[in-house]
Amino acid sequence: MINLFEVLETNKMIDHDLLDVRTITMGISLLDCADADLKKVNQKIYDKILKYAGKLVETGEEISRELGVPIVNKRVSVTPISLVGAAACRTPEDYVTIARTLDRAAKTIGVNFIGGYSALVSKGMTTSDRLLIESIPQALACTERVCSSVNLASTKTGLNMDAVRLMGSVVKQTAEATKEQDSIGCTKLVVFCNAPDDNPFMAGAFHGVTEADAIINVGVSGPGVVRSAVEKVRGENFEVLCETVKKTAFKITRVGQLVAQEASRRLNVPFGIIDLSLAPTPAVGDSIADILEAMGLESVGAPGTTAALALLNDEVKKGGVMASSYVGGLSGAFIPVSEDQGMINAVTRGSLTIEKLEAMTCVCSVGLDMIAIPGDTPDTTIAGIIADEAAIGMVNMKTTAVRLIPVFGKKVGEEAQFGGLLGHAPVIPVNRFGCADFVNRTGRIPAPIHSFRN
Repeated sequence: MINLFEVLETNKMIDHDLLDVRTITMGISLLDCADADLKKVNQKIYDKILKYAGKLVETGEEISRELGVPIVNKRVSVTPISLVGAAACRTPEDYVTIARTLDRAAKTIGVNFIGGYSALVSKGMTTSDRLLIESIPQALACTERVCSSVNLASTKTGLNMDAVRLMGSVVKQTAEATKEQDSIGCTKLVVFCNAPDDNPFMAGAFHGVTEADAIINVGVSGPGVVRSAVEKVRGENFEVLCETVKKTAFKITRVGQLVAQEASRRLNVPFGIIDLSLAPTPAVGDSIADILEAMGLESVGAPGTTAALALLNDEVKKGGVMASSYVGGLSGAFIPVSEDQGMINAVTRGSLTIEKLEAMTCVCSVGLDMIAIPGDTPDTTIAGIIADEAAIGMVNMKTTAVRLIPVFGKKVGEEAQFGGLLGHAPVIPVNRFGCADFVNRTGRIPAPIHSFRN
């Protein structure tokens, strides 16, 4: 039973600590839209998205008004398009027509992003996969709301280095294709290891082939709420700190659970999962870095940062799984640079480097996220960074990702502006030594020995 104190407490979290539900994401299967005729594929895709998600935005706004809970984003994810377009697409340009259809559907229903312009290539690439990947720069340059992802490694299959090498080049091409907007196309492109099928967050959301025809997944947030709670226990021992974070995560997740159940009921679509991830925004006070510094760090990046992040990530999950029986997606703490003012400040003051960020990814939800690097960074260096991050995920049996933005025409110390939730970021240096001879080897790195569990 919810009592008056809990209602007042939740209202305070919303009013003063920036609590929100970050996204309601409807996953939609497009497998039945496959056809040998490209025009029919596009029409089927458009019609099905409108059929299921036509009232998603309206419903989300109604729930937000009635419950008094801000719901920041309403989004759609779809079946990886390399599967849907395989029979009809013969060129990268054919795939671009599907990207345009997705963008048109997203605009019609009013969602801010649509994810699933994706390929799953952890063990090898089909012709369809390669065509879609080659189309990504053009697709992201000619659309506004389409998000793209490529899963190129997993603990069970190993690391596809042919795909890694290709994606290093694709990231650079995407940066150049959108150079007039500080290479913003790369903010909508993420490369995964162990990508989950039910992630509600962009840019990596896609609707997995094991999912139902349509599903509702909700991503909660609340860095400001956790920071406020942590500040109240300064100087206390680790048991008190851990319990504080865990209890706060429980309360945040219960809000998301309520929203998810309401959205599922009103849209007559099954409820899938709650993603517990603490997702920051550029707003002051809505920062993962601020939480870590409230724990006692002088600045994020200082010794102890990885340990503090590990504590935060684990307690968020422990609190969340007590609040909901259906937890999935990524679930933990995101550390994007451009979307977190505290992270931006740490980079600017020199305490946070790309190497330290990589170390932090060993214990957090995702990986190297929304990091602006010099536009003249070689594509082989980008491929090497992707390989390093994928190796962390592969060996540690966790999801890792890379979303790098080589900002065309800008150098270290300059700033890239993306706007809105995507924020802004200082361009940070990458290692100047090359890895071309390594990443240009063909084939794949085998799965680690502990993957053999059958």
